[in-house]
Amino acid sequence: MVKTTERVSRRHDHSRCIRRAVAAAEEVCSRKEVSLTPLRKRVLEIVWRGHEPIGAYQIMAEIAKDREKVGPPTVYRALEFLQEAGLVHRLDALNAFVGCDHPDVHHAAQFLICSKCHRVAEIEDPGLNRALTERARSLGFRFESGAVEIKTLCDGCAVGLAQPG
Repeated sequence: MVKTTERVSRRHDHSRCIRRAVAAAEEVCSRKEVSLTPLRKRVLEIVWRGHEPIGAYQIMAEIAKDREKVGPPTVYRALEFLQEAGLVHRLDALNAFVGCDHPDVHHAAQFLICSKCHRVAEIEDPGLNRALTERARSLGFRFESGAVEIKTLCDGCAVGLAQPG
């Protein structure tokens, strides 16, 4: 089964998504017997607030608005915890993070990333994962990370480029 999740959604209740992500995180952390500290929870809320990739320094600036300043190592440790718990994905191409739509299922995701506006869509396609894994093995490689990032141009940016001048 192929699942695609659009990350940019302009007219919906982001707070509902945040509540859903936090509830899923609490369940995942409880099952794994790890602690979702207030700081980790706040970082997760910030990552989910707009469905757009966000960098660690942007997260740090948001945290500074409602509590005392935290340093980069503190934010990176929280993000590392959230990644290991399967709650966020790191997008290397953007040096940014996005919330995981399926934290209850271990999966290797593929991401379509618009090279112009940085819009992101997550694809969960087991067939594509199998094909990539098999092809990599046949060439003497093994995946270290399950995430595949594919540079694209979203329809909105493509239309903008097609418009005459």
